[in-house]
Amino acid sequence: MKNKSSKNASSSATTEVLEDLVTTENAPQTPVGVKFGTFQGVFTPAMLTILGVIMYLREGWVVGNAGLLGAIGVILLACTITFFTALSMSSITTNIRIGAGGAFSIIAQSLGLEAGGAIGIPLYFSQALAVAMYIFGFREGWNWIFPDHPALLVDMASFALVFLVVNISTDFAFKLQYVIMAIIVGSLVSIGGALFTEDLNYNFELFGTYPGSVENGFSGSNFWLVFAVYFPAVTGIMAGANMSGDLKNPRKNIPLGTLSAIILSTLVYLVLAVILALIATPKELVENYNILIDKSIWAPIVLAGLLGATFSSALSSLVGAPRILAALGHNKILFFNDKLTQLDKKGEPRTALLITSLIVVAALLLRNLNAIAPLITMFFMITYAMINVVVLVEQGLGQISFRPTLRVPIIVPLLGALGCFFVMFIINPIFGVVSICIVLAAYVLLVRKKLETDKGDARSGVFNALAEWSARVVNKLPEAKERSWQPNLLVPVVSKNDLLRAHKVIYSLVNLKGSIKILGFTKDDQSATGKALAKSLDEIAAYFMAQDTSARSALVQSPSYESGVQTSMQSLKAAFFRPNILFLSLTDNQEKDEIKANLMRQAHLYGMGAMLFVPYRKVGLGLEKTINMWIYFNNLHPELNYRTEHVNLAILTSLLLHQNWKAQWNLIIILHPEAGVSNEEEEERAKAYMAKLKVLARLPESCEFHYAFGEHFSVLDKQMPNADLNIFSLRGDRIDIGRIRERVQSLETSCLFLLDSGLENALV
Repeated sequence: MKNKSSKNASSSATTEVLEDLVTTENAPQTPVGVKFGTFQGVFTPAMLTILGVIMYLREGWVVGNAGLLGAIGVILLACTITFFTALSMSSITTNIRIGAGGAFSIIAQSLGLEAGGAIGIPLYFSQALAVAMYIFGFREGWNWIFPDHPALLVDMASFALVFLVVNISTDFAFKLQYVIMAIIVGSLVSIGGALFTEDLNYNFELFGTYPGSVENGFSGSNFWLVFAVYFPAVTGIMAGANMSGDLKNPRKNIPLGTLSAIILSTLVYLVLAVILALIATPKELVENYNILIDKSIWAPIVLAGLLGATFSSALSSLVGAPRILAALGHNKILFFNDKLTQLDKKGEPRTALLITSLIVVAALLLRNLNAIAPLITMFFMITYAMINVVVLVEQGLGQISFRPTLRVPIIVPLLGALGCFFVMFIINPIFGVVSICIVLAAYVLLVRKKLETDKGDARSGVFNALAEWSARVVNKLPEAKERSWQPNLLVPVVSKNDLLRAHKVIYSLVNLKGSIKILGFTKDDQSATGKALAKSLDEIAAYFMAQDTSARSALVQSPSYESGVQTSMQSLKAAFFRPNILFLSLTDNQEKDEIKANLMRQAHLYGMGAMLFVPYRKVGLGLEKTINMWIYFNNLHPELNYRTEHVNLAILTSLLLHQNWKAQWNLIIILHPEAGVSNEEEEERAKAYMAKLKVLARLPESCEFHYAFGEHFSVLDKQMPNADLNIFSLRGDRIDIGRIRERVQSLETSCLFLLDSGLENALV
């Protein structure tokens, strides 16, 4: 028994250690200090934030305008949207290792740091400014008791007390909330006691007449206006989630604490609506915002509840906001990030707390946040909407990595997201648009900042799913390879220099459109040479990727270069995004000339085009301003009904280089009249053909035609425009590497020799 007990204890301890590793992986988190559980860390702050000023000062007005059933409709609609959002948040937190920052961590882990930061930055400022708003609410209640106390002094003294409590420790702040919770419970009992001391009004209105408010001279309102006034009451669901980095088990604490707080607070609001309908007339409810204080059996406890609710909300916000700021700093999203993440001996984000306090003091000195209060609400709503979007995306992808222990129907995040955006435009459409624009601007700036993270997110999954869906759809459609053609290069190399000498022309071909698959061939991929080649190719692929060009590299172990390339071409035919061009470059080493000629022929047989780049070392690609494309007129098909012969790849390649280089494009047409045909007749025939080709291939107007008579080599010596790159078309039975080398030396420029696959078409 003793051994069994010891074994169980050891197993339990191991489980606890593993849970700690799972739930506290992401920094910054409290290195020393108290970790909070569900009740203290999530339920209490969320509950106290929801049961706030709206409950004490505006729920009576809601019932007076909408009637009992109308008010119940307002409460249930608002709480349903919030409940759906809380369900979405709970679902995602049971699937990921949520780090510090609450909503920021959730969004960043799914949609990337850029999206997380774009939401997290305005959310932080909203949370900080909310402290000032709660202080203003506290002051209004205080001045109701002591009207002679200077407002600014009350504000500063109130914040000083909030700051002092938070500065002592978060644990102390949360324990103080127990006292406030007891006061609020006492105030609710005092309010409920009015049922036994007041004359009850059983003839209450089920559906109100929406008379309006004191502020608009009772000129009328409507359901959605009343809804907009009430909705901020239920936006406190993030109070606990913001503490994610300081919770014992966020995966358990956040769902249990948040959902419990929403359900219980909803019941409180519903019961309170019934009590208000019974103890006061609609006229009293809309005219007297202090109806709960006046009708309760003991007014001081209700007033204390009002003050306590605003004070506790300020506490929660001042505790949560610095943690969002520290999380942003930890992910290098802001400036002076190392300073923002500094923790004191108690594990508190001291620098972030001081910065947040300065923002709050500045807001208090402004004396009025009414102008931006709707914007603050909008940022909260965008945050809630994005949490729903995260779950919608994750669940919609259906990936095996999404395995939440609390799974919700996909309709929940969908309705939650739609509800949040709907509420934004119901409350204030102008501020709704402004807030969305601010978030989008922040996202663009963060994308340009090129944030780095060692953790993945769901974005690649989104595009993988789209790619897989596209592949399935395309497979069901008739093939249209000619219309969808773009250069997807297969570049086999045995040395990084094979790639470096051609990297500029490769980039020019695939820039913005196209892709590169780099295959390094070695006889031993575990040798020092093989590992060095793999590293070099990865670095070059990363360089192309940094230029917004799709590039991938891999090392292939093969007994010979030729057989390895042939096998790779055969294997890649089964890929959906398969290469369509074999790109080779010629070196001074002539031993592999016949191998490369044979590979070009093999590529043609496998349905791939082929390119052979021959650099002229003395000038490289020159100024990259002029391209000459050579056409042997006798190789062209006489009819231009659908396609040309042998020059499709050359035309398409020249077009790409013409666009990317903004280069002058010259077409040099070599004429060799047949017996019995004069030079003049041949030239006229060629000009008519090229004029038709220019129209059908939509060649640019700046393209110039030059005509010359003779064989290929004899024409090279004639006066033709100088070019930075000369492009030639080949035929599969006429690949002579020796003659190719002679052409390059004669022209004294780099050249590109192309072999059509038969699948390209310059006329589509």
